[in-house]
Amino acid sequence: MHPGETYNLTTVPQCSIALAPTHVAATPIAQTAPPSSMKFHADKSEAQSITGYGPGWVAVDREKFEHSLLVGAKGLRQAWDCARFEDLTPEHFEALSQLDAEVIILGSGQRNRFPPAAWLRPLMARRIGLESMDTQAACRTYNILASEGRNVVAALLLE
Repeated sequence: MHPGETYNLTTVPQCSIALAPTHVAATPIAQTAPPSSMKFHADKSEAQSITGYGPGWVAVDREKFEHSLLVGAKGLRQAWDCARFEDLTPEHFEALSQLDAEVIILGSGQRNRFPPAAWLRPLMARRIGLESMDTQAACRTYNILASEGRNVVAALLLE
């Protein structure tokens, strides 16, 4: 599907209902129903989206990155100076708190890991939520929130 295009779907539902021996059908059951049409419209979103990911890479609007990065619904797309979860420091979360976001999605690498709670104080002080999940789940979650018009930033560790 591509934004702005209209898609048609024609379906022919089949009506074949088996009745239990104790039931008596009062009227015959039609074997087919006439075709019906539905129109699907691709969702339109102004936010940039994550268009692909795999081990050690992510694509943002079809541009491939092989290093950790920050992606924001309002256009933020920059390298993040943290190669591994073990490299995270309190300063990384202080820097995240300076971003204009209502929620930060932390993609913590190949598995879900949580930073120490004390490191989240700058985010809490600015009432910015943080959700931690593996990087692939973070990519999917970011896309959903961004498409809903939420002010979201994904901080993605690409190990």
